[in-house]
Amino acid sequence: MFFSTLVISCVVSFVSASAIMLIKAIFRRQLTAKWHYNLWFLLMLALTLPFIPKDLFDAGMFFTVFEGGLHHEAGFSATDAGSPAPGGAHWLEDFSISVNRSTPPILQTVTTAAWCVGAFIFAILLMQSWQKIKRLRSTCHRVRDRAVLELLEHCKQHLHIKRDLIVLESPLATSPMMFGLFRTYLVLPAHFTEWLSIDEIKYIFLHELNHLKKRDHITNYCIVAFQLIYWYNPLVWLAFRKMRLDREIACDTAVLQSLDDHCHVEYGNTIINFADRASRSINFSLASQLVSPKGHIKTRIEMIVSFQAESKRLRLKSVAVFMLTGVFIISQIPFVSAMARDDQRYSFHSERTIYEDLSAYFSGHEGAFVLYDTQADQYRIYNERKSTWRVSPDSTYKIYSALIGLEAGVISAERSEVEWNGVTYPYDAWNQNQNLSTALKYSVNWYFETMESRIDPSRLHGYVQQINYGNADLSGGPEPFWLESSLKISPVEQVQLLQAFYENRFGFQGKHIRTVKDAIKLEEKDGALLSGKTGTGTVNQKNANGWFIGYVETSGNTYFFATNIQSEDHANGSTAAEITLSILRDKGIYP
Repeated sequence: MFFSTLVISCVVSFVSASAIMLIKAIFRRQLTAKWHYNLWFLLMLALTLPFIPKDLFDAGMFFTVFEGGLHHEAGFSATDAGSPAPGGAHWLEDFSISVNRSTPPILQTVTTAAWCVGAFIFAILLMQSWQKIKRLRSTCHRVRDRAVLELLEHCKQHLHIKRDLIVLESPLATSPMMFGLFRTYLVLPAHFTEWLSIDEIKYIFLHELNHLKKRDHITNYCIVAFQLIYWYNPLVWLAFRKMRLDREIACDTAVLQSLDDHCHVEYGNTIINFADRASRSINFSLASQLVSPKGHIKTRIEMIVSFQAESKRLRLKSVAVFMLTGVFIISQIPFVSAMARDDQRYSFHSERTIYEDLSAYFSGHEGAFVLYDTQADQYRIYNERKSTWRVSPDSTYKIYSALIGLEAGVISAERSEVEWNGVTYPYDAWNQNQNLSTALKYSVNWYFETMESRIDPSRLHGYVQQINYGNADLSGGPEPFWLESSLKISPVEQVQLLQAFYENRFGFQGKHIRTVKDAIKLEEKDGALLSGKTGTGTVNQKNANGWFIGYVETSGNTYFFATNIQSEDHANGSTAAEITLSILRDKGIYP
């Protein structure tokens, strides 16, 4: 999950930073200083998008999911395919196709490790910056000069500010700086009253109070946090460097608007006087300083010299540009939410649940077993954590694909045959025309792919949402969305969905439900009827995911079950079915 978040954050940060810098360049003369600065907050919004909880948005069917690597061409795997099942149960034969992934797990691991190392290094730099502030704070003492404090209050009233600002002075301070999350401090160089005029102190107060009014010191903490997260993206660092300059220019503009024209030169000279005192670490500092890096001083002075009052028309243009840019940033939300969705875990709560240890049945496999007893209205679950973990449904989805095909009218119980597409597959049973019954019996992928291609994507997505199938993400990719791709479901959800299917809580036509029920019947023993579907997820020729889901109908009860197993190379539907049958036999449910 982290790898996909890292990928999408990289894409979004690059696109958003580039777009905003381009927009600022194009509309440079249509933006006021304030709105030049405000545009950067849209970048901060964009950088937050990859971490927004997925359930706030629903965009699952439009974009490719990067989780687990990029999908490419499909290959065939005959591993365990066609091997006869114990007892001659033909339905236990496993038909699977391998999905090849071009992004190996080692690349994900290396990428994640590299990000962690970089973040750790920058976290150390951040701690050093914090230690410098703590050391500076320890040398500070409050300013007691009555004239200075009265001037501060006068400036606060002039700017309509009621928030407290604690003014300190320190021998370690080389220029005015402001910091503090809950209590805000303004630190001035020691003995500043001896070499600064009262007017220069006034200009400093007006400048810093404007920062306080706009909470720029809080914004600075956010900037540093984003720089730590996006340390690998030089565009983000460049963007925030420009944002800091725009912040100072916006603040300078606000000060100039509150001063008489003849004071503008004096204000500029005050900034120049502190130019040599700029901190070298200003681009990764937790404190906001009066002066910018020396490269920015020239830009600020040029603005002060050429300052003109901003017209109402210019302000309206600025708002329009800001809104258009905002639309662009917001338009990335579906893209981001589809790729950074965090829906791997199903939230399950039931007071009528018994958790039991069935690990002896799962030798060599990670897995979960879920059983629902209709008569007792009770769940029996092995492996609570895995039972709610969503994974690809693989061929078990075909139960609902068949149902949706019937409901959408692309096939019917009487006319369900689809002509073979001519592609030669490793299974003879696949290389011929298929109907619904044979397609489910032999788990024929091309049949269901062809059928669903005849359904409008938005309509198909609507059906999947209607039946509440797992994460309902059909974004897929080159492979089917249900084959080790975007669609995911947990064992608990499989059982709940089977019960809803069995009782037709979907509101579908009854004859369609009956048709699928007939197609998934497997065998009958001693008056107990077993129905279900296996599924195997084969990745890079290795069987990594195995399913067996279904239900057992007896004379007085119906039991719904789902078994999922996972391993490096030996997890398939046949094995999941064998595990399930052993459990059901020992529980006296199915002989």
